[in-house]
Order: sequence, then C-alpha cells, then structure tokens
Amino acid sequence: MDLKPRIAVGGFQHETNTFAPSPATLAAFSRGGAWPPFARGDAMLAGLTGANLPATGAISTLTQAGFAIEPLAWAAASPSAPVTNEAFETIAGAILSELQAAIDLTLQPSNGPLEGVYLDLHGAMVTESHDDGEGELLRRVRSIVGPEVPVVASIDWHANVSEAMVNLSDGLVGYRTYPHIDMAQTGERAARLLCQLIDHRRRGLPSAPKVIKRFDWLIPLPAQCSTIEPSRSLFAFLEELERREGVTLTLAPGFPMADIPDCGMSVIAIGARSDGQSTESAKTLAETESAAEQLAHCVREAEAQFAMRLYAPEEAVSRAIEVGRPGQPVVLADTQDNPGAGGNGDTTGLLAALIAARPDQAVFGLLIDAESAADAHAAGIGAIKSFALGERSGLPGHHPLKGTFQIEALSDGKFTCTGRMFTGFKMNLGLMARLRSVEAPGVMVLLASHKCQTADQDMMRVLGIEPSEQAIVALKSSVHFRADFEPIAREVLIVRAPGPALADPADFPWKHLRPGMRLRPLGPVFQPTLPTRPLNPNGS
Repeated sequence: MDLKPRIAVGGFQHETNTFAPSPATLAAFSRGGAWPPFARGDAMLAGLTGANLPATGAISTLTQAGFAIEPLAWAAASPSAPVTNEAFETIAGAILSELQAAIDLTLQPSNGPLEGVYLDLHGAMVTESHDDGEGELLRRVRSIVGPEVPVVASIDWHANVSEAMVNLSDGLVGYRTYPHIDMAQTGERAARLLCQLIDHRRRGLPSAPKVIKRFDWLIPLPAQCSTIEPSRSLFAFLEELERREGVTLTLAPGFPMADIPDCGMSVIAIGARSDGQSTESAKTLAETESAAEQLAHCVREAEAQFAMRLYAPEEAVSRAIEVGRPGQPVVLADTQDNPGAGGNGDTTGLLAALIAARPDQAVFGLLIDAESAADAHAAGIGAIKSFALGERSGLPGHHPLKGTFQIEALSDGKFTCTGRMFTGFKMNLGLMARLRSVEAPGVMVLLASHKCQTADQDMMRVLGIEPSEQAIVALKSSVHFRADFEPIAREVLIVRAPGPALADPADFPWKHLRPGMRLRPLGPVFQPTLPTRPLNPNGS
C-alpha cells in the first residue's frame, strides 16, 4: 500500500504591544472577531478555508505536493497587551497534544511517516511569562519531533525575530507586503521551502544553513509601508537577490511596540529555495551569509529614508476639508489607536476634531464601543439620542465624547470581506450602528462591538456607507487600510491623535530594549535605567 507522507500544520498568531491597555485572553482567541476562532483538528481546516491566511496557502501547496495534512490547532487574536498564561498554555497545549498524536500515528502500519511541521506564526508574541512566545512554542515543538524533522514557519512582516526562533526552526519565511496582501502567498512559499528541506533530508544531504542579521534602530509603523519608499525598493531588491543567489530571504521590519530585547528589524537568510525550483543541495554557509549581508547593507543605507510626516488632528481635518470631495475622499488614518497595533479602537480625539470643524460629508469608523452600539440597537433606527462615545479603555486623561446623534443604520456585524488583504475573512464584529451627529450633521460615526482595524471597505458598507462616495473617510488603522482604501483616496494623511499605539517609538517609556538601540531612524539612543533581560538563544 502506497502511504502518503504527512505534514503537521498548526498556527498561533499574536502581535503584542506591551504598552497596550488590554491583554489577549483565551476568550479573545476563542471569539476570533476579525480572525477565524480558535479551533483544532478538522474544525481548524474548516475555519481557514478560503481566507487570505498563510496556513491556507501552505495547506493548498502541501496537498498539491502529495502530502497528507495532519491538522493541529490554529488561533489568532487582535493585537493587544501580552497574551495571558491561560491563553498561551491552552492554545500551545492543543497544538502540542495534536502533534504528539500525529507522531503516535506513525507507529500504525496504515499511516505514512510524519515528514515535517509547518507553523503559521506571527513572530512578535509576548506572553505573561515569555518575552519570546514563538521561541517557547518552537522549543516545545522541537522537544516532540526531535532534531531530524524539518520545522518551517511563516512569520509576519512585523516579527521581532529572536535567536531562538532561528535556532529552533529549519526555516522562517516572512511577508513581503504591508498591507499584508500576500499572507496566503507567504504560506505557499514556506510550504515550498519545507518541501525542499524534506527532499534534501530524504537524499541524506546536509541541512540548509541559517543566518540572521539584526539592526540597531526601530522603524515607526506608518513608515514601514511597502507601497512607499524605501520598503518598495528594498523588497524589490530582496526578490532579485533571492533569485540570483538561490536562497530564501526575509526582511522583517519588526513591531516597534514590544519592550523586549528582541524588538527590532532583522534579515533572515535560509540556504535553500522557496520558489519551487529544486536544487541538488543546500547553499553553503558562506553563500547564505553573503546574501544576507548584501540585503542588510541596503537596509542600513536606507535608514534615513524611513521618515514620514504625521498630522495633528485639527491640521489633518482642515486639509481634508480643503481638498476632499464626494467621490474623491481624503483618508485620515487614526494611527495611534490602531486595533492592529494594540489600540482598542475607542479613542475620540480625531472624531472630536471632525465634529468641531463641521465638514459637509465625513465618516468616522470603526469606533469600538459595544455599550453604545447596544444602546443604538435598543433605541432603533431613526431615534435621536444622547451618547457618551468611546474611551472605554480607561486611558489616563481620556473621556468619552458626549453628544446627540441620530441612529441611521444597524447591523449584526456579520459579513465577508472582499478587499485585497482581508478577502474571504468572515467577520463577526458584534452589534454595529451608524450614527449622525446632530451638532455636526455632516459627520457620521460607525460603531462596532468587537475590536478590528478598519482595513476593508466592507466594514463600512455593512452599515450602508460606500467609502468611495464620501469626501472624508477617517479610520482606525496605520497601514493595512491602504490595500483597500488607497485606490479610492485623493490623499492619505497619517494622523497623530491621542492613543496608546504611539506612531513615534521614541515616545514609549522603554525599559528592556537592547542597549544602544535607536528609538527611531537616526533618532535618540536607548539608555537603560533597569538591567535588561538577557537574550537566551535556546528559549524565551
């Protein structure tokens, strides 16, 4: 009997802002919201079907390559403060118990060998007990499968890559777009790399060497966007270099909101291909090192280009009123309350500036305020009601925005996205409502109950708003919105309204970064006042 070789597939994604107000609880992973909810086994496969996610792309590629898939578990939650111990141990425990069961199946003659493990990871997960959540998970996975079974992970653009992640895996493959429109494609590339490594192992060839290069400066999130310079040119060079040298390259700009020693940008090179072209053997360490250094050199040369203008709320609104027109909207990005960077999507600084300026046609959303959304549903469409909107996080100095609004539309918050990044995502944002300010009748506010950054036009369409027909579109996101909103925008302005996801990393009260890190490109150098946590290459 011809038995198919098997690949174990699982995932655990969280982007941790250690300065954010709310932790990632087990309930957040179980609910999912914008992400498929926590699931294991066959339920995991059903939840991922059709979504632009790395695991979805990897599963398709591995299946086409002739492998049987052993589903482990998959979970994700919106960025926030660290993952609770309960959530980490429950989800990691599910992945590990399913992996052990898959290993045990190899003892039965009716099953093929388990030849590899693919993990859909983020790379910037901090938990209550582990600065390096992915490193700890990989350590536990490696303890089960041993050193001989290849383990490959896809990682996010914003991964804060640790030595442990590199040492405990056989390959890391990162996104190449921000907004992340290539998530499924990244999973495909990771799967092709895994297939290459398995082929090398079957033929008794040496394992592929791995190289990591780290940088000593942080990049603000809005400046990392891959549709603008210098990221656009850097990633074009990465792809050219990868083809020429026959290696797999990742440039991870990092997530500059995690107060840990591993925070920051990195280049990772793996001495094997992920483009589907087979090779007789892996590259040498010297060849892999050379490719990594060529890319790293270009990154260092581009440091000064990672700069971006940030607008004060009043300044941004004034500019938007001046040039925005129905059908040619100005998009205002409320970056410092981005739910995709640890904000709760509930601050009202930009909304207050809009109401004060009284534009003719503006929409603001999504404001995450479950209490006000429930009140709107209780009052019903057409009702005029006083609301105290937003500011549910309890941030110091923040207070709800009080005003009178008319309720114009309601929704249960369930819909499927069609934009380039979130295509196929089945959203469940809880009760939603569209309100119109009585004080400033040209301003509409879109409410949702579950946290999610506004990165898809369907998040507004579900409440009857066609974004392309507006004059001003204000939304809570840093960069991901560009995938779906930039094509309709006359201009895009990044707004520095008060919020916890600070646009300038130098504004955070850092304690545990590596000594000597610059807090922005060409910016001030971190001077620790507390002993920093040591980097541990074998775990978190």
